Amino acid sequence: MSTVYDCIIVGGGIAGLQAAIQIGRYGHSALVADKGDGRSTLCRSYHNVLGWPDGISGMELRRLGRSQAEKTGIRFVADEIVRAERQADLFWLQGTGGEYRAKTVLLATGIVDRFPDLPGLVPCLGKTVYVCPDCDGHEVRNRKTIVLGSGDPGASMALTLSDRTDDLVFVNHERKPVSPESSSALRDKRIVVVSEPVREVLEADDGLFQGVRLASGGEIWADRGFIAFGGNEVRSALAEQLGAERHENGHIMTDARTKMTTVPNLWAAGDVGVHSEQVTIAMGEGSQAAIWMHKTLLRLGE
Repeated sequence: MSTVYDCIIVGGGIAGLQAAIQIGRYGHSALVADKGDGRSTLCRSYHNVLGWPDGISGMELRRLGRSQAEKTGIRFVADEIVRAERQADLFWLQGTGGEYRAKTVLLATGIVDRFPDLPGLVPCLGKTVYVCPDCDGHEVRNRKTIVLGSGDPGASMALTLSDRTDDLVFVNHERKPVSPESSSALRDKRIVVVSEPVREVLEADDGLFQGVRLASGGEIWADRGFIAFGGNEVRSALAEQLGAERHENGHIMTDARTKMTTVPNLWAAGDVGVHSEQVTIAMGEGSQAAIWMHKTLLRLGE
């Protein structure tokens, strides 16, 4: 019979690691099941985190967080959880590499941004090419910026950034339709629109974005980039399997105070929930969820 953990955290990104640190400091037995991908594995530098004025990469945060959690006794397993169910008072989680049981579960599975597989793009992500205007709109102030996107999501991003810089180009890579309202707003803001696929991202040394080369061979030079393709994957399938209520876009609904879902003893934190998608908020939600998991575990032990 497999071990019954006090807590299983699904996802070893920022929210999951912060929760693991908090849970471990309480002394609970906990396992983090992590498949090893997600936003934090791609971001080359978070610029808006307290204490890191020069930025810190997602992979470095993950390395530090795992080390800190392991020192409190938290176990980690490299596995993808593909099925979840509730049996009596326990959660049963099935991974591609094993089966796990726990009294409580935290889903910190995040989201995955949709973007094309273009040469030169990934090395720039989080360093000079960004996905979140709340996190990194500051980085494009008064700089020539290319929004690489698709249809209305790309147009919306360009319009959002127009209060940070008046030198914007929207490259509609997938040549999807743009609504008449957005088209009119783009013209009013004098945002240049190029409806042509991109062949590659022009990257200088160490993730320095320089622009894009179009399929026709033409080049557009710029200092910074944003991507906005829409259709991001919200990894909430496990919540659906367990019967938790989700938002219409797939994000998991949670109690604002406790971060518990509509299923007792099941929590969610980070980008998979309904909130602003920022690393610092994910940290806070991870701690918040862990605090209430601890309270619940104390009651379960009475």
